Amino acid sequence: MVDVSAKPVVPREATAEGHLRLKPETLAALREGRVPKGDVLATARVAAIQAVKKTPDVLPLCHPIPITGVDVRLTVLDESVHAEVTVRADYKTGVEMEALTAVTLALLTVWDMTKALEKDAQGQYPGTALTGVRVVEKRKGAAP
Repeated sequence: MVDVSAKPVVPREATAEGHLRLKPETLAALREGRVPKGDVLATARVAAIQAVKKTPDVLPLCHPIPITGVDVRLTVLDESVHAEVTVRADYKTGVEMEALTAVTLALLTVWDMTKALEKDAQGQYPGTALTGVRVVEKRKGAAP
């Protein structure tokens, strides 16, 4: 783990995004609230927030950070579900790993809750894919 003890505490913010490609029928079921496992987007939002809090538990060299805010935006698009998460903290190191973890877990939650709709006749997921997971922006210093 990197020693950050000499660094000043400053406001930090990071935004990450990603997509989960799904079949048109699955996306329609999401839009219409017909997914058998329940409210997919609400569950994925909670999963994203939980992921932010648990990031140092799953990434071995990640510092525990006192998180001050999390914004989760999930959008059902024509070919995918888009997740965007912004994480804020006042600390000595950045929050981009928390934002990336949150995006990934939100999309994995959507996948888990829709997998029965995504499987083909052989039980495979030929078109389902996480794509474009990346840090959109990170900021530090003056209040973001």
